[in-house]
Order: sequence, then structure tokens, then C-alpha cells
Amino acid sequence: MRPSHLMTCAAAAALLAGIGGSPAPAASEVEVTEWDVPWEHSRPRDPWVESAERVWFVGQRDHYVATLDPQSGEFERIDLEDGAGPHTVIWNERGAWYAGNRADHIGLIDAQTGEIERFMLPGEGRRDPHTMDFTSAGDIWFSVQHGNQIGHLDTESGEITLHEVATGGARPYGLLVDDQDRPWVTLFGTNKLATVDASGAVAEIELPRADARPRRLALPGDGTVWYVDYAGGYLGRYDPASGEVDEWQTPAGHESRPYAMTSDDDGRLWLFETGIFPNRLVGFDPQTESFTEPVELDSGGGTVRHMVFDPDSGSIWFGTDTDTVGRAVLK
Repeated sequence: MRPSHLMTCAAAAALLAGIGGSPAPAASEVEVTEWDVPWEHSRPRDPWVESAERVWFVGQRDHYVATLDPQSGEFERIDLEDGAGPHTVIWNERGAWYAGNRADHIGLIDAQTGEIERFMLPGEGRRDPHTMDFTSAGDIWFSVQHGNQIGHLDTESGEITLHEVATGGARPYGLLVDDQDRPWVTLFGTNKLATVDASGAVAEIELPRADARPRRLALPGDGTVWYVDYAGGYLGRYDPASGEVDEWQTPAGHESRPYAMTSDDDGRLWLFETGIFPNRLVGFDPQTESFTEPVELDSGGGTVRHMVFDPDSGSIWFGTDTDTVGRAVLK
């Protein structure tokens, strides 16, 4: 385990000059700890918190699903088939569900037996499940990046329904399910967001800048949809009720390459700037429209691709391309 890194996020007037014009949020502390994953060059990513003693993640390059016990620092590994290329993992009482990104399936690692059941995506062509999230009933919505689809898995029947995205090469990417069980998706290959209504129709929402490339998103629970524009270095907010879009340039500007993002239980947004080294964790307060002082990763990060907020511990979890699993405790 790497030493804890403690940084105070205070007002940074010089940094924020020209970015919203508001002062930074009141000073707070972010304590970052990174655990060295014992399997080198395996691209550990996309953690999911089961409990205080077990955090799930996948090794995309080395084809495994694994857990970390943050209290003991111990890791456990479950090997998948060669070539599975797991992209993300989510957990419920049935077990750990992973996206077999390179092997055309969603897999379930049974919580009792450890056996793996595979749910194969139907059809032909690219079948690359990407990012997943649960509905309130325990079903799963997922993105299919190069297949250009948004998928739904009925976890009881095993039936998979694939919804086509009309824009060619849209690359459905980041995905989250809102409190109405509606999926929201970033279309990384174009300047659009998307959702699927109750009838199964895909609606595309065009963002104002043609060169925007939204990559990940966050749903803070107030009905708004937030996204990061990886290409331009912006944090954006879409309001489905009004149709309005607002954007803020991130602290590192066009070099930012904001990627992983989430929101906390105070409604703040958090993102990683991955276009600079070390990668930096940055918070944003919508009330004051201001960013916190960036927090650099001791490991460098390489690229932080996805992260989740755990309300029980008040912390953000993430994986890095520098072979660590990290936790940022928000004070």
C-alpha cells in the first residue's frame, strides 16, 4: 500500500481565473490512498464497493476479476477465460457481474459457488459490452461501444435486448441508471448523450459544441445529467426538464482530458484530469460554480478511467493504469 496522501482543497484564485469567476468551495480535505495491485500491467479498473471489507475490480489486460480488502490490504483473484477482456464489474446479492468486453458476454460469478454463468449478446458483428449499471429490480443496462448499441439484460430470464443508436459510430460509452430506471449514456464518438424511454426508443441529445466528445457521466440525483468532455476539457450539465446545457472549462483547460467522474452525496462533481501527469482529482461545486484545488496521484495514475462514490464511507474508488486501486476519502 502506498502512503496516504493528504492535501487541502482550498481556494485557488489564480487557477480559477476565467473559469466561472467564483471562488473555490470552502476548504476541505481529500485523503488519497493507493494499493499496489500484485499483477503488473493488468490495467486494474472500475471498482465496485460491496462492503468495507470487499471492493471488486477487474483486470482488463490480464482477464481477471478480483477483490481488495482495504483493511488488510489482501487481494483475491478469479481468473476468467483468456481473451475475456473484462471492462467493468458490478455486484449484488447474486454475485459479481462483469462485462466480457472482448468475448461477447456478460458474466455472473455466483456468490455461493463461484461458478461463472455467461449471458451471450445476440446477433452478429461487434458485441462488446462496456459499462453497466443496475435497475431497482436488479436488471442491468449496459453500453455496447463498437456495436453502437445500448443493451438491457433481464437477470432472471437471461434475455438480452439490444437497442440500436441511430448515429453511426456513436460509440456508446459511460452509462448510469437514474432513479426512474432510465439509462443515460455518453456517445463518445460524437457530441451527444442518449437515453432509452419506456417504449425502447433511443433518444439522442445533441450538445452545443460539435467537437465535444462526452466520455463519462454522473447523476447527482436532482434530475440533471453531468458529463465530461474528454476532447475539449469541459465539465457539462444537461437539464432534461429544460433542455439547457451549461459547461465549465476544467482547471487544466484543453490539456485536461477529463475522464473518470462521479458525484458525492453533497451534490458535488468529481473528475480526473488524465491529459496531464500525474493525473489529478478535481471537485466542482455547482452552487458556487467553482473547482477545488487539484489533488495529484502519488502513482501518477497513467489514466484513471472510471470511479464510483461510496456513500457509506464518504469515499471515491478508482483504478489506475499504473497498477493501483485507489480511494479518495472526502472530508
